[in-house]
Amino acid sequence: MPLVILALFIGIPLIEIYLFIAFGGWIGVWPTIGLVILTALVGTTLLRQQGLATLARAQAETEANRLPVRELFDGVCLLFGGMLLLTPGFMTDAFGLALLLPQLRDLIGRSLWKLLQGSKGFHFTIQGAGGNTHGPERGSSGGPILDGEEFGVERDDPQNESRRTGNPPRIERR
Repeated sequence: MPLVILALFIGIPLIEIYLFIAFGGWIGVWPTIGLVILTALVGTTLLRQQGLATLARAQAETEANRLPVRELFDGVCLLFGGMLLLTPGFMTDAFGLALLLPQLRDLIGRSLWKLLQGSKGFHFTIQGAGGNTHGPERGSSGGPILDGEEFGVERDDPQNESRRTGNPPRIERR
């Protein structure tokens, strides 16, 4: 893993330098610099719009007592996309702009969810009613039904009870 990180720290700047030189030779130095600045401005504008919309959706989901899982994932993608857009370079701008595309974020999210569900030691599902992807199925308490495995939880421990105060999702065994 450290070798991969080292390769990324060396490889990404080298690719960006190559792209700067290639674009600079093709369209000129000043248009190249202008293009980098333009992509940063367009990206930050899109990031602001989508970030505010995601925040509003997350607040609406929370007020409706639903877990804002999709909105939180979108927020993380927007955060990484914004960081990539603020990094000067064509490759990082391309990846940053790609993370601003809702369809791509949805595809990445579904793929990551399937990967996590298939991995050892991880079992967690939020069941949707009739294939509804907008909200999970409701349990007897009105909260979403979360299937999961519990490890080392003692029911009579008052500290565990105090952690469950508020309005958390209801966990029901099937």
